[in-house]
Parts: sequence; structure tokens; C-alpha cells
Amino acid sequence: MERTLVIVKPDGFARGLTGEVLRRIEAKGYTLDTLQIMTADRDRLAQHYAEHEGKPFYQPLVDFMASGPATFAIVSGHRVIEGFRAIAGATDPTAAAPGSIRGDLGRDWGLAVQQNIVHGSDSPESAEREIGIWFAQR
Repeated sequence: MERTLVIVKPDGFARGLTGEVLRRIEAKGYTLDTLQIMTADRDRLAQHYAEHEGKPFYQPLVDFMASGPATFAIVSGHRVIEGFRAIAGATDPTAAAPGSIRGDLGRDWGLAVQQNIVHGSDSPESAEREIGIWFAQR
């Protein structure tokens, strides 16, 4: 089985959307293996977003992700990385297709890169790296 990291970001958590996001994951047939709620610390955020360091959106993204509680989940299933990214929708909530998490629930505050409700790993390698950052010994 493939695994991915899913994060319900601080905007989604603050709006009470964690349950809806998790419902959609389970409705798709994926398994929620591990869940935790926490406010992300800057050291782990720096590891998580290391490939973006130096880009103009890096610091605002780290600041946003450290701004409040978020839900972190290890999700498993057949082709779960591709499948979750499909149900999450395009990064820009305005461009995201209706029926997707971002298309149905996202708001465009001009901050689409940061405040777009969810994160999902983009490859098996990224998933394992990200899971290792947020879930020790998993």
C-alpha cells in the first residue's frame, strides 16, 4: 500500500473543515492510519518546505503554517498520492474544480499558495520524507 501525508492546514482547521476533509478521504476508500493535531514548529516546517527556501512565498508560507493548529494524517491506499491530490483539487481555490476539496471549500484571499485548506505529498519519496518529519518512527 502507498502512503501519503495529508495536512489540514491552519485555515481549514480554524474553519472546522477537518472532519469534512477526513470524510472525503474515507469516502474515496483510503485508510486513515494515524492522526495528530498540533501547531507546527518552525524547525520541522523548515525541513518540510526546504525545497522552497529562498523563494518569495517561503517565509509567508512558514509563518502561516505556524500560525495555529493543523491536522496531520498518514493516509494509505492504492495510488493514494495521486488520488488525494485529485480530490484536493488545484492549488488555487478559484481554479480548483467543483467537487474537489479546494473547489468546494477553498476561498481566494489572494493567498492561494498558503491558505488552500490542505497539503498532500506529491510523490512516494516526498511522502516518506514528510511522514518522517511529522511522525517519528512511523
